[in-house]
Amino acid sequence: MNGTLNKVMLIGHLGDDIKMHYFEGGNCIGRFQLATNEVYINKSTNEKITSTEWHNLVVRNKAAEICEKYLSKGDKIYVEGRIKSRQWQAEDGTMKSTTEIQVTEFTFLTTKKEHENKSNPSQESSKNTNFDASNSGLPINDLPF
Repeated sequence: MNGTLNKVMLIGHLGDDIKMHYFEGGNCIGRFQLATNEVYINKSTNEKITSTEWHNLVVRNKAAEICEKYLSKGDKIYVEGRIKSRQWQAEDGTMKSTTEIQVTEFTFLTTKKEHENKSNPSQESSKNTNFDASNSGLPINDLPF
């Protein structure tokens, strides 16, 4: 190990839908902002303060397509990745820079589509509920190893 670590773990809500960018050769990236909140009490006024931090996230290829398909503004997600800073020259000649989270792992915590299915029970859930323990060939309380 070279003695350094660049790892980020965030849980937050999407600030907007995923913005996709496609490249020659079939590769793509998805970009979105994630909001994380810190809530504290101002000791002098006893006022509850919520501070929001916005993070620029980037997902690539198949992961980007999955995020675009299932996530929308307001959804809650857990992500892991690494911090990456980059610079570029804008059309007007000025230098721009940004800091992004290059997402390597993610887990959907809540999605609007999931909430819509719960509020409208006539629609099928996307979860697989066809597991039948009696057909697995194992006793019900036995571990498979």
